[in-house]
Amino acid sequence: MIGVPLLRSELRKLATTRMPLAFVAVLAVIAAVNAAAVTWGTDFDGSKTFVSTSADQRSLIAFGSNAVIIAGLFGAIAVAREYGHGTVIPTFLSSPRRHRAVLAQYGAVATGGALIGLVGAALTVLAVALALTTTEFSFMVSTAGVVRVLAAATYAGAAGAVLGAGIGAVVRNAGGAVTGTVLALIVAPPLTVQLINDASSWVPAPLAIALAGVDPEAASVERLPNAFGAMVVLAMWALVPALIGMVTVGRRDVV
Repeated sequence: MIGVPLLRSELRKLATTRMPLAFVAVLAVIAAVNAAAVTWGTDFDGSKTFVSTSADQRSLIAFGSNAVIIAGLFGAIAVAREYGHGTVIPTFLSSPRRHRAVLAQYGAVATGGALIGLVGAALTVLAVALALTTTEFSFMVSTAGVVRVLAAATYAGAAGAVLGAGIGAVVRNAGGAVTGTVLALIVAPPLTVQLINDASSWVPAPLAIALAGVDPEAASVERLPNAFGAMVVLAMWALVPALIGMVTVGRRDVV
């Protein structure tokens, strides 16, 4: 079980650094890119059919796949840098049961990842809605649809952060943790799909898209799992490296 003081301490560590601001800046840039695409982008025939329907617009604002990757990097850096800066030592000294300290780390980065997903999705929705005023189309996604997009991005962000944190706990080096997270979330999924065709719907990006209720045709994929299946499998993607990280931390020296 996570101790409240430990969790509060880990959250304070994250909140008192510049790293969250850097990630917020990244989210703002992504939202601006989406707005620019809506304002100036066109299809091959010069039309804007890519925002002409509610399904197309929901696909555009679905931030979950971005949230998994960005929050994954956040979690990897947040945990790995504690070993690099030595701030993990007092944490483990204050909590000899290391699994509680690791759970507190995971809880903190999951909270941060969820916020990254939520803020990123909210900024993207706002940017796209404002950009649509420069076109002939209005914002067509229903309130329920927007809520689902926000919820999906929040969940995907938390899952991605925990996945990255698990890798960071194993590697203990920020550069290596970032590389491992990129391999796990960007490089490995398409390679897996090449080897196992049926896996195309069960890698993180399609799972996050499915959570947002995006139409498979609008997302240019053959099929997507149902929301419950997507939640379970995305959680497994996060929990496997997290458990490996916890076991590894418990069996080796602190530094």
